[in-house]
Amino acid sequence: MIQEFAVTLPPEAPESAGSHAQRLAAFAAVAPAMVSRPEGLMLYRDMTLGRRFEDKCAEMYYRGKMFGFVHLYNGQEAVATGVIKAMKPQHDWFCSTYRDHVHALSCGVPAREVMSELFGKATGCSKGRGGSMHLFSREHHLLGGYAFIGEGIPVALGAAFTSRYKRDGLGDASSDSVTASFFGDGTCNNGQFFECLNMAALWKLPILFVVENNKWAIGMAHERATSEPEIWRKAAAFGMAGEEVDGMDVLAVRAAAQRAVERARAGDGPTVLECLTYRFRGHSLADPDELRSESEKAFWAQRDPIKALAAQLISGELATAEELKAIDAEIDAEVADAVSFAVSAPEPDPSELTRYIWAED
Repeated sequence: MIQEFAVTLPPEAPESAGSHAQRLAAFAAVAPAMVSRPEGLMLYRDMTLGRRFEDKCAEMYYRGKMFGFVHLYNGQEAVATGVIKAMKPQHDWFCSTYRDHVHALSCGVPAREVMSELFGKATGCSKGRGGSMHLFSREHHLLGGYAFIGEGIPVALGAAFTSRYKRDGLGDASSDSVTASFFGDGTCNNGQFFECLNMAALWKLPILFVVENNKWAIGMAHERATSEPEIWRKAAAFGMAGEEVDGMDVLAVRAAAQRAVERARAGDGPTVLECLTYRFRGHSLADPDELRSESEKAFWAQRDPIKALAAQLISGELATAEELKAIDAEIDAEVADAVSFAVSAPEPDPSELTRYIWAED
């Protein structure tokens, strides 16, 4: 059974919601997305894992069990799930930012390994050397999180170039992997963004530039920081496809990602995919989040992507409330297990301090 869903915008957006709210209003007229029951439940489970994992991270941080900078993803789950689950696991490649926990989970990195990394343990996906902002897993094709904005885009570009070079230069017809590079609106004023768009367009590289426009670059409102707030339009300057999508609607994100991936895999080049989203917490767990108005935060809370998908699945008779609650309980158990595992895991051995710096045989 496949169900179609229309998306509507909650009324009375406060002025502080900015152009985001006005741009999202246009999506009410967009053709509705489609999903089957298995797909819908898979998407719900993935987003719920991301949300519950991040909530547990906040708990551990405030209890003094987790240290350093920790940037949570609450509210943006539809972007990670919508894009990554539209791609091929362990075939396509993914590059993140410092807000990378949920990207890692959606890529298939086990919750135990992600939580262990946040605890700095040897069982972490980066062997305890990366922490919150530097998650990496070659097995799951996660090319890393990066502490400085824009750092990951050239790395992602290199992965996309490798895919194209293997096919066109080395004659490997099976080389059709696509790379997704995730970054925020604040990154789009940096040189790496424009340089990599130019190179990707010149060589028609199979890459998605996924802009997670959450309206705020730390404490700088997006509209105040750029001469063209609609980032997707910048793709036209490089002769590539650009698309704007409701980043609080996982079905819309997934559909847009599927279109972009199809173009990339067919050799038709890159896409700039701007996802209009919103983070529910401060920039990091050390941020008191005093710059955003309460009315703005309340408005965006109405668009919670997980609650929206749950309502769609129930109203479309693709799932019952009891089934979704059962998934929630499974996720809570998985996250609790990840914490228990991370707490009891060993610290990195000091004798291996210099390991993983150079390539090993």
